[in-house]
Amino acid sequence: MLTLENVSFEVQAEKGQKEIIRNMNLTIDDRKFVVITGPNGGGKSTLAKLIAGIEKPTAGKIYFNGTDITEMSITERANMGISFAFQQPVRFKGIQVLDLIRLAAKKNLSAADACQYLSEVGLCARDYINREVNGSLSGGELKRIEIATVLARGTKMSVFDEPEAGIDLWSFQNLIQVFERMREKTDGSILIISHQERILNIADEIVVIADGSITSQGPKDEILPKLLGTASAVDACERFYQGGMQK
Repeated sequence: MLTLENVSFEVQAEKGQKEIIRNMNLTIDDRKFVVITGPNGGGKSTLAKLIAGIEKPTAGKIYFNGTDITEMSITERANMGISFAFQQPVRFKGIQVLDLIRLAAKKNLSAADACQYLSEVGLCARDYINREVNGSLSGGELKRIEIATVLARGTKMSVFDEPEAGIDLWSFQNLIQVFERMREKTDGSILIISHQERILNIADEIVVIADGSITSQGPKDEILPKLLGTASAVDACERFYQGGMQK
Protein backbone atom coordinates (compact mmCIF):
# COMPACT_ATOMS: atom_id res chain seq x y z
CA MET A 1 0.00 0.00 0.00
CA LEU A 2 1.20 3.49 -0.88
CA THR A 3 0.03 6.45 1.18
CA LEU A 4 0.63 10.19 0.76
CA GLU A 5 -0.18 12.32 3.78
CA ASN A 6 -0.50 16.10 3.33
CA VAL A 7 2.15 16.10 0.59
CA SER A 8 3.13 19.40 -1.02
CA PHE A 9 5.82 20.25 -3.55
CA GLU A 10 7.10 23.72 -4.44
CA VAL A 11 9.64 24.99 -6.94
CA GLN A 12 11.40 28.32 -7.25
CA ALA A 13 9.76 30.55 -9.89
CA GLU A 14 10.39 34.09 -11.13
CA LYS A 15 7.81 35.51 -8.73
CA GLY A 16 8.76 33.36 -5.77
CA GLN A 17 7.74 29.84 -4.77
CA LYS A 18 5.28 28.02 -7.01
CA GLU A 19 3.22 25.21 -5.50
CA ILE A 20 2.91 22.23 -7.88
CA ILE A 21 1.34 19.73 -5.45
CA ARG A 22 -0.93 21.07 -2.69
CA ASN A 23 -1.48 19.24 0.59
CA MET A 24 -2.31 15.97 -1.19
CA ASN A 25 -3.68 12.88 0.54
CA LEU A 26 -3.81 9.69 -1.51
CA THR A 27 -3.87 5.94 -0.87
CA ILE A 28 -3.13 3.29 -3.50
CA ASP A 29 -4.25 -0.11 -2.24
CA ASP A 30 -2.49 -3.39 -3.02
CA ARG A 31 -3.28 -5.16 -6.32
CA LYS A 32 -5.05 -2.15 -7.83
CA PHE A 33 -4.75 -0.71 -11.34
CA VAL A 34 -4.99 3.05 -10.83
CA VAL A 35 -4.85 5.75 -13.51
CA ILE A 36 -4.12 9.37 -12.60
CA THR A 37 -5.48 11.86 -15.09
CA GLY A 38 -6.45 15.52 -15.40
CA PRO A 39 -5.65 18.72 -17.30
CA ASN A 40 -2.12 19.32 -18.58
CA GLY A 41 0.08 21.08 -16.05
CA GLY A 42 -2.00 19.84 -13.12
CA GLY A 43 0.87 18.05 -11.36
CA LYS A 44 0.42 14.47 -12.59
CA SER A 45 4.03 13.81 -13.64
CA THR A 46 5.34 15.61 -10.57
CA LEU A 47 3.30 13.26 -8.41
CA ALA A 48 4.82 10.24 -10.18
CA LYS A 49 8.32 11.61 -9.55
CA LEU A 50 7.53 12.18 -5.88
CA ILE A 51 6.41 8.56 -5.54
CA ALA A 52 9.52 7.27 -7.33
CA GLY A 53 11.88 9.50 -5.33
CA ILE A 54 13.09 11.59 -8.26
CA GLU A 55 11.72 14.60 -6.38
CA LYS A 56 11.27 15.05 -2.63
CA PRO A 57 8.18 16.72 -1.12
CA THR A 58 8.59 20.09 0.56
CA ALA A 59 5.97 19.06 3.12
CA GLY A 60 4.13 15.92 4.14
CA LYS A 61 4.99 12.22 4.29
CA ILE A 62 5.00 9.27 1.88
CA TYR A 63 4.59 5.72 3.23
CA PHE A 64 5.06 2.43 1.41
CA ASN A 65 3.78 -0.70 3.15
CA GLY A 66 3.86 1.19 6.43
CA THR A 67 7.44 2.48 6.08
CA ASP A 68 8.20 6.19 5.81
CA ILE A 69 10.03 6.58 2.48
CA THR A 70 9.82 10.40 2.28
CA GLU A 71 13.58 10.92 2.45
CA MET A 72 14.61 7.69 0.72
CA SER A 73 16.53 7.77 -2.56
CA ILE A 74 15.36 6.31 -5.86
CA THR A 75 17.61 3.29 -5.28
CA GLU A 76 16.28 2.69 -1.77
CA ARG A 77 12.70 2.86 -3.02
CA ALA A 78 13.51 0.55 -5.92
CA ASN A 79 14.98 -1.97 -3.48
CA MET A 80 11.75 -1.74 -1.44
CA GLY A 81 9.70 -2.62 -4.52
CA ILE A 82 8.83 0.56 -6.45
CA SER A 83 9.46 0.61 -10.21
CA PHE A 84 9.31 3.73 -12.37
CA ALA A 85 8.98 3.93 -16.15
CA PHE A 86 9.80 7.25 -17.80
CA GLN A 87 7.79 9.03 -20.52
CA GLN A 88 10.82 8.53 -22.76
CA PRO A 89 12.64 5.27 -21.93
CA VAL A 90 16.40 5.56 -21.51
CA ARG A 91 18.58 4.20 -24.32
CA PHE A 92 21.74 2.30 -23.37
CA LYS A 93 24.43 2.14 -26.02
CA GLY A 94 26.37 -1.09 -25.77
CA ILE A 95 23.87 -2.85 -23.51
CA GLN A 96 21.81 -5.67 -24.98
CA VAL A 97 18.18 -6.37 -24.12
CA LEU A 98 19.24 -9.60 -22.40
CA ASP A 99 21.64 -7.67 -20.15
CA LEU A 100 18.95 -5.15 -19.24
CA ILE A 101 16.45 -7.85 -18.25
CA ARG A 102 19.09 -9.65 -16.19
CA LEU A 103 19.91 -6.38 -14.38
CA ALA A 104 16.23 -5.80 -13.68
CA ALA A 105 15.74 -9.33 -12.35
CA LYS A 106 18.96 -9.09 -10.31
CA LYS A 107 20.01 -12.55 -11.37
CA ASN A 108 21.76 -14.24 -14.27
CA LEU A 109 18.68 -15.37 -16.16
CA SER A 110 19.09 -17.77 -19.03
CA ALA A 111 18.23 -16.41 -22.45
CA ALA A 112 15.12 -18.62 -22.44
CA ASP A 113 13.91 -17.18 -19.13
CA ALA A 114 14.55 -13.61 -20.31
CA CYS A 115 12.68 -14.34 -23.52
CA GLN A 116 9.56 -15.16 -21.50
CA TYR A 117 9.40 -11.54 -20.33
CA LEU A 118 9.71 -10.28 -23.90
CA SER A 119 6.93 -12.62 -24.97
CA GLU A 120 4.75 -11.17 -22.20
CA VAL A 121 4.97 -7.75 -23.85
CA GLY A 122 4.31 -9.08 -27.34
CA LEU A 123 7.85 -9.06 -28.73
CA CYS A 124 9.34 -11.96 -30.67
CA ALA A 125 12.19 -12.84 -28.33
CA ARG A 126 14.63 -14.13 -30.93
CA ASP A 127 14.41 -10.81 -32.78
CA TYR A 128 15.17 -8.69 -29.71
CA ILE A 129 17.08 -10.59 -27.04
CA ASN A 130 20.53 -9.72 -28.46
CA ARG A 131 19.76 -6.25 -29.76
CA GLU A 132 21.27 -3.16 -28.19
CA VAL A 133 18.93 -0.82 -26.30
CA ASN A 134 19.75 2.11 -28.57
CA GLY A 135 18.41 4.31 -31.35
CA SER A 136 17.73 1.33 -33.61
CA LEU A 137 14.63 0.58 -31.53
CA SER A 138 11.37 2.46 -32.05
CA GLY A 139 9.55 4.27 -29.26
CA GLY A 140 6.99 1.50 -29.04
CA GLU A 141 9.67 -1.20 -28.87
CA LEU A 142 11.49 0.65 -26.11
CA LYS A 143 8.28 1.06 -24.13
CA ARG A 144 7.56 -2.66 -24.28
CA ILE A 145 11.15 -3.60 -23.39
CA GLU A 146 10.95 -1.23 -20.42
CA ILE A 147 7.73 -2.93 -19.30
CA ALA A 148 9.49 -6.31 -19.69
CA THR A 149 12.15 -5.11 -17.24
CA VAL A 150 9.40 -4.03 -14.82
CA LEU A 151 7.88 -7.51 -15.06
CA ALA A 152 11.31 -9.05 -14.50
CA ARG A 153 11.70 -7.02 -11.31
CA GLY A 154 8.34 -8.23 -9.98
CA THR A 155 7.87 -5.16 -7.79
CA LYS A 156 4.89 -4.35 -5.59
CA MET A 157 4.35 -0.92 -7.16
CA SER A 158 4.87 -0.10 -10.85
CA VAL A 159 4.58 3.55 -11.87
CA PHE A 160 4.30 4.57 -15.54
CA ASP A 161 4.48 8.25 -16.50
CA GLU A 162 2.43 8.78 -19.71
CA PRO A 163 3.49 5.52 -21.40
CA GLU A 164 1.66 6.55 -24.59
CA ALA A 165 3.97 9.54 -25.16
CA GLY A 166 5.92 9.48 -28.42
CA ILE A 167 4.58 6.22 -29.89
CA ASP A 168 2.51 5.58 -32.98
CA LEU A 169 -1.06 4.27 -33.05
CA TRP A 170 -0.07 0.67 -33.80
CA SER A 171 2.37 0.63 -30.88
CA PHE A 172 -0.24 2.22 -28.61
CA GLN A 173 -2.77 -0.49 -29.44
CA ASN A 174 -0.20 -3.13 -28.53
CA LEU A 175 0.68 -1.22 -25.38
CA ILE A 176 -2.93 -1.43 -24.21
CA GLN A 177 -2.84 -5.21 -24.66
CA VAL A 178 0.38 -5.35 -22.65
CA PHE A 179 -1.20 -3.43 -19.77
CA GLU A 180 -4.29 -5.64 -19.91
CA ARG A 181 -2.11 -8.74 -19.55
CA MET A 182 -0.05 -7.08 -16.84
CA ARG A 183 -3.25 -6.17 -14.97
CA GLU A 184 -4.35 -9.82 -15.02
CA LYS A 185 -1.03 -11.36 -13.99
CA THR A 186 0.75 -8.90 -11.70
CA ASP A 187 0.78 -9.43 -7.96
CA GLY A 188 1.44 -5.74 -7.32
CA SER A 189 -0.22 -2.39 -7.91
CA ILE A 190 -0.02 -0.49 -11.20
CA LEU A 191 -0.13 3.30 -11.29
CA ILE A 192 -0.31 5.01 -14.68
CA ILE A 193 -0.26 8.73 -15.46
CA SER A 194 -2.38 9.17 -18.59
CA HIS A 195 -5.29 10.97 -20.22
CA GLN A 196 -5.89 8.35 -22.90
CA GLU A 197 -9.41 6.94 -22.80
CA ARG A 198 -8.35 3.36 -23.57
CA ILE A 199 -5.97 3.35 -20.61
CA LEU A 200 -8.58 4.96 -18.37
CA ASN A 201 -11.03 2.28 -19.46
CA ILE A 202 -8.96 -0.61 -18.09
CA ALA A 203 -8.40 0.98 -14.67
CA ASP A 204 -9.87 -0.21 -11.39
CA GLU A 205 -9.79 3.34 -10.04
CA ILE A 206 -9.28 6.81 -11.49
CA VAL A 207 -7.75 9.76 -9.65
CA VAL A 208 -8.25 13.20 -11.20
CA ILE A 209 -5.76 15.97 -10.44
CA ALA A 210 -6.05 19.66 -11.32
CA ASP A 211 -3.96 22.58 -10.03
CA GLY A 212 -1.98 20.28 -7.79
CA SER A 213 -4.97 18.84 -5.92
CA ILE A 214 -7.13 15.74 -6.15
CA THR A 215 -10.54 16.86 -7.37
CA SER A 216 -12.11 13.46 -7.91
CA GLN A 217 -11.31 9.85 -7.06
CA GLY A 218 -13.21 6.60 -7.26
CA PRO A 219 -14.05 3.48 -9.29
CA LYS A 220 -13.67 3.76 -13.05
CA ASP A 221 -17.38 3.29 -13.67
CA GLU A 222 -18.13 6.26 -11.43
CA ILE A 223 -15.42 8.70 -12.56
CA LEU A 224 -14.93 8.00 -16.28
CA PRO A 225 -18.47 8.98 -17.42
CA LYS A 226 -17.95 12.38 -15.80
CA LEU A 227 -14.78 12.96 -17.80
CA LEU A 228 -15.65 11.64 -21.23
CA GLY A 229 -17.80 13.43 -23.74
CA THR A 230 -17.57 13.74 -27.46
CA ALA A 231 -13.97 15.00 -27.30
CA SER A 232 -10.80 13.32 -26.09
CA ALA A 233 -10.31 12.59 -22.43
CA VAL A 234 -7.79 15.40 -21.99
CA ASP A 235 -10.16 17.96 -23.54
CA ALA A 236 -12.97 16.62 -21.40
CA CYS A 237 -10.79 17.04 -18.34
CA GLU A 238 -10.08 20.63 -19.29
CA ARG A 239 -13.80 21.38 -19.67
CA PHE A 240 -14.56 19.48 -16.48
CA TYR A 241 -12.46 21.93 -14.49
CA GLN A 242 -13.64 24.99 -16.36
CA GLY A 243 -17.21 24.32 -15.29
CA GLY A 244 -18.30 22.87 -18.61
CA MET A 245 -19.36 19.48 -17.21
CA GLN A 246 -21.29 18.50 -14.14
CA LYS A 247 -19.36 16.79 -11.38
